[in-house]
Amino acid sequence: MNKIELLAPAGSFEKAKIAFMYGADAVYCGTPKLSLRSRSEVEDNDLYNTVKYAHSIGKKVYAAINIYAWDETYEEIKQQAKILNDIKVDGIIVSDGGVVDCVREAAPDVEIHISTQANTVSYHSCNFWHRNGAKRVILGRELNKEQLKNITKNKPKDLSIEIFVHGALCFGYSGRCFLSEFLAGRNGNLGDCAQSCRWAYNLYVEETNNPGNLMPVETDEKGTYIFSSKDLCLIKEIPEIIEMGIDSLKIEGRLKTEYYLATVINTYRNAIDDYYNNPKEYNFEKYMIELEKTKTRGLTTFFFNDRNNKDFQDYSGRQYNSEYEFGGKVIEENDGKVLIEIRNKLSVGDELELIVPRKLEPISFRIDELWDADTFQNIDTVNPGKAEQKVILKIPYKVERDWILRRKK
Repeated sequence: MNKIELLAPAGSFEKAKIAFMYGADAVYCGTPKLSLRSRSEVEDNDLYNTVKYAHSIGKKVYAAINIYAWDETYEEIKQQAKILNDIKVDGIIVSDGGVVDCVREAAPDVEIHISTQANTVSYHSCNFWHRNGAKRVILGRELNKEQLKNITKNKPKDLSIEIFVHGALCFGYSGRCFLSEFLAGRNGNLGDCAQSCRWAYNLYVEETNNPGNLMPVETDEKGTYIFSSKDLCLIKEIPEIIEMGIDSLKIEGRLKTEYYLATVINTYRNAIDDYYNNPKEYNFEKYMIELEKTKTRGLTTFFFNDRNNKDFQDYSGRQYNSEYEFGGKVIEENDGKVLIEIRNKLSVGDELELIVPRKLEPISFRIDELWDADTFQNIDTVNPGKAEQKVILKIPYKVERDWILRRKK
């Protein structure tokens, strides 16, 4: 059995390096206009640097052109596909049949991966995409485990299967949602989603005997988050997923922070490796401890175990994990003192955790002293008042550049 791939999001070149460092086998990214993430920071030069770096360390990069395209967009798609072919990305993620044809012609040397946006939920659809040149299909998140097993059993042998295992769920079927365009004039299927499903709404009912008179439905002062879903988390199901023959596990979050990526990727990396090394001793609870330290909505297995599961909406709208936040990132070490690029306020006496790549348990320590990075004078506290604000502190552990620190509030 080939070892399953851990696929992570890369919203920028810097985030791609973080993803690889914390254990991703591959990353997926894309240009803003053509990849359903119009606020992503990846441009052509970032793509080139990401691919060059990834290949130098034996990793892979998949680029997304997974919008549903208007006719007037195809010339731009063709040019983008040619660039991706030239820089030798390992796969192009597409969802629109017309875009598939365009990419096959413009990027003949690159694998075609069918996006989850294509709503592939059967082995019959897998066979269709395979006949039309696909090497991988990213299945819809609506499938349960029995359906997944049926697909892996009946799909073409040389077609690889990828599924999402962690991250945000979309209100729309496999991401095919028009709520944002209807309410905000921003088309999610063209990469400009306003995330309208995360907004607070107020509910009203019309009186039966008095048409036009709307009566508010009592919720609370914030309204209610009637469309907002919990986040997907299949860490407990890793053994079953591996054994059913899935080829790639995908983490959602190209717009998430480096701290989020480091925590989630490192946790899944450890979980996968632990299962292969000792499958009988797999214990998902220790991985949940780490995952729950990221700022997220509630977690759900969605339909994986039960198609009748109703526990995947989060009507409160609140963010979980109020105990931890992004502390900073290691820049360099000199004589036991570490230069940190901070992300939140740090003070003497704060408790920090160093997230060590491929080590599940973080290194905990307390800040005993802080030094201003410019004057080298002792200080009691530092705030992120400017871009790339830096501070010096001692860490009782040998560190490397770009390792991530979390702060316990």
